[in-house]
Parts: sequence; C-alpha cells; structure tokens
Amino acid sequence: MKKYLVIGNPIEHSLSPKLHNYWFEKNNIDANYSKRKIDKNKIQEIISEIKDKKLEGINVTVPFKSDVIPFLDTLSEESKITQSVNTIYVHDDKIIGHNTDIKGFELSLGETHFNLKDKKIFILGAGGVVPSIIYALEKSGVSKIIVSNRTKQRAEDLKKNFPNIYVVDWGNQPEFDMIINATSLGLNKEDDIGLNFKDLSKEKLFYDVIYNPKETNFLRTGKNLGCQVCNGKMMFIYQAYEAFKLWHKVKPEINEDLKKFLD
Repeated sequence: MKKYLVIGNPIEHSLSPKLHNYWFEKNNIDANYSKRKIDKNKIQEIISEIKDKKLEGINVTVPFKSDVIPFLDTLSEESKITQSVNTIYVHDDKIIGHNTDIKGFELSLGETHFNLKDKKIFILGAGGVVPSIIYALEKSGVSKIIVSNRTKQRAEDLKKNFPNIYVVDWGNQPEFDMIINATSLGLNKEDDIGLNFKDLSKEKLFYDVIYNPKETNFLRTGKNLGCQVCNGKMMFIYQAYEAFKLWHKVKPEINEDLKKFLD
C-alpha cells in the first residue's frame, strides 16, 4: 500500500486525509493518506521517508511551505517563483517540490464568477499561501494588490518576488474590490480581523482561505454587509485535485456528493 501524508502545525483541522482517502476508494487505488503535526526540525527526517520509499508523496501546509525547500532536489517553475511548496513527489529519483495552490485558487475563483479584471485586491497575511495567491492574481489582470501583515517586514519581503505589490500597516484599510483573509485568524470562533467594514458597498467579494470552520467571523461580516462571500473549500479541493493528478495520473471527480461529504 502506498502512503501519503500532509504535514503542518496546526494540522488538526485539515480535511486532506478525508478527501484523498475518499478519492482512493472511488478510484480503486491501494493507498492511504494521513496527517502529521511536526516541528520545523523534523522536516529533513520527513523528506528522508520519501528517499527511503516509506512515503510516496507529501502535502505541505502552514507554516512549512518555504521551510521544506532546502531539503528538496528541485522545484517546479511555480514553486521557484513563489518560493512555496505544497506538494512533494518523486520523478526520476529526484524529490520535486511543486505548488498546486496557484491552480487551486484560480479554479476556485472561477466558481465565484467575480470579474478580477482591473480590480483592487486587499490581502490580509503574508505567509503560507499568499505568494501563490499573488502569482495567480497578477496573471488575471488585477489593477492593484495590497498586502497587510501583523509583522510588516514579512509583507515587505514578498516584494523580492513580487515588486509590484503595495504594503500597508496592519489595521489600515485601503480601498478594495476583493478582500482575502490569508491569516489563521478565523480558525477559532472568537477570532476577529479587527477592521471596520461598515461603509462598504455590496459589490465586494470576501474570500477566506480557511475552509474549516466553513463560516468564519470574517465571512459572516461580509455576508451581513450583503457582499459576496467565499471560503477556501473549493481552493482546498482543487489544489488537492491537482496533487492527486500529479501523484496518480488520475482525474478524481469533483461533484456535489464530494462537497457534502466534506461538510
């Protein structure tokens, strides 16, 4: 039986094992997918499990998407640009880091039918999936990308790879058409972004990369304002879909039964 794994910290909320094991069963693949909470000093040990053929592939979530890079043999073009890896696999005896978050975000936005052309995008957070989101947004023709992070330097660091972004202090609220919560604020029920949205028009899109819980305070605020809201569930499903294709050369089905199964 082939073994796959998602690593992160925290990891309890991850639905990756539930999703991948569901697809294994549907596609008659003899494999198992589990999750493992690790500390940064365990990354090399985990990667060595692929070298020793104890694992076939690994997904990487917060906060290790860049920390894994030094232990890999090579990176896909997307991972080189974003310096972010969420999927690891073996090809020609080389351990390769790839980024399926970009495609996951793009495909999930397609389901919102929100026209990004010439729109101003405000991103909260600077780690994890943010480089992938910026990369996808720049390809889609938005007019401006503004980033704010509690530690401002982390947002400034993104300019090394994405020089065209704007950075504002945490707590500042620029004009925007779409706002994305890419922080961990929302994993707990009492979490609050701390911004005042009361004078917003209804034409905005509130997007939260968090998918569990499915409605954060951030999304509830957007909904109460009459704005369009979207959580990270479809991004999560689509990034997993891309990883599954890469690992198994199979296109798993995404349908209403699957979405209900993950609720």
